[in-house]
Amino acid sequence: QVQLVESGGGLVQAGDSLTLSCIVSGRTFNLNRMAWFRQAPGKERAFVSVISWSGFSTYYADSVKGRFTISKDNDKNTMYLQMNSLKPEDTAVYYCAVDFGTGRATYFRSTTYDYWGRGTQVTVSS
Repeated sequence: QVQLVESGGGLVQAGDSLTLSCIVSGRTFNLNRMAWFRQAPGKERAFVSVISWSGFSTYYADSVKGRFTISKDNDKNTMYLQMNSLKPEDTAVYYCAVDFGTGRATYFRSTTYDYWGRGTQVTVSS
């Protein structure tokens, strides 16, 4: 069985930086993509960023381009999200997810992903 555990969330002020981590345990072979999503109160779960198994391809939501950076360390089975210049509108529960498919599914849709973590809370005060 595959398990994902997020960490690194917390309470910060606008303009601050924060780094989230996601450790994958269990099955890690044939992993296609890893992604970050977020969900604010009363809102739908939204795409944040994704990275391919090779690290060749990365994509970001328009709302975080230039501020967030996704990366991974295959030796540690860990994915990261470096968040800079945080804004109050970034406040949400952040989830990591993994996809074991062929890569044809749409990367920004939550239904593409097979396993999810339980989330970590990020709160940005004004």
